[in-house]
Amino acid sequence: MSLVSMTGFAENHGAHGDLRWRWEVKSVNGRGLDVRLRTPPGFDSIEPAVRMLAAERFRRGNLQATLNFVPQEGGRNFRVDREALSAAVRLAKEIADQTGLSPARVDGLLALKGIIVQDDPAPADAAARASRDAALLESLAAAFDALRRARRTEGAKLSGLLHGMIEEIGRLGTEASAVAAAQPAALRERLVLQVKELLSTLQLPEDRLAQEVALLATRVDVREELDRLNAHVQEARALLNSGEAVGRKLDFLAQEFNREANTLCSKAAEISLTRIGLALKHTVDQFREQAQNVE
Repeated sequence: MSLVSMTGFAENHGAHGDLRWRWEVKSVNGRGLDVRLRTPPGFDSIEPAVRMLAAERFRRGNLQATLNFVPQEGGRNFRVDREALSAAVRLAKEIADQTGLSPARVDGLLALKGIIVQDDPAPADAAARASRDAALLESLAAAFDALRRARRTEGAKLSGLLHGMIEEIGRLGTEASAVAAAQPAALRERLVLQVKELLSTLQLPEDRLAQEVALLATRVDVREELDRLNAHVQEARALLNSGEAVGRKLDFLAQEFNREANTLCSKAAEISLTRIGLALKHTVDQFREQAQNVE
């Protein structure tokens, strides 16, 4: 099983009797599973079932499910709310009398919210409503299944990207280890040159020079950080190959990668090691950005 992304979109059409509708479902990354339902008035009762359907299929992500009814041929399910129109006409006449402005036109009044309304598609009979709601939920379940497939397809692409970034982090860690191993000798040579420049007439005992080199080498020793970096790389590989929902763990590992990269840069005594540390930080940032899309 490959990784699953939290990003995706799907839609599905449904019908029941004379009703026609379309579900649109989409998801983006999120810390947990957050489901938002958008329906015309009168359909709030299906929300618990919608959340249950989502929880059966997804673990994380901000999901939005939108229900749109398809207008019937000829617009027969739309009508004018005459009481609302009469009230709007009276109000328009009062404003015209008070201000001297031209009265509102009919097309402007009809454009007001609530003047033209869609007939309530909810049947009066409880059994009929239950049958309609069951059809709505069945078509939504199919839309969620399509969304799950879309997220898996996106997750397969993410898996390839993340594997490549992990390999790059491992390669940079190996390169940093080789450079770090040469740091003590380079420090000793640099310290000798600095002493000769500052104290050209004074000889520094060899043992004292060795002590100073040892002290500096301890301060810039990055072996522990590189060992942890390598361990994190191994863990990331195992997570990517596990087939489980590992988004949170990958995000945590990205923080650990970043911590080791920062320490490597702060301890670097060679410009080449600093360059490796900066390249490592860049790759880790890319890894974390992509890992935040994993379920």
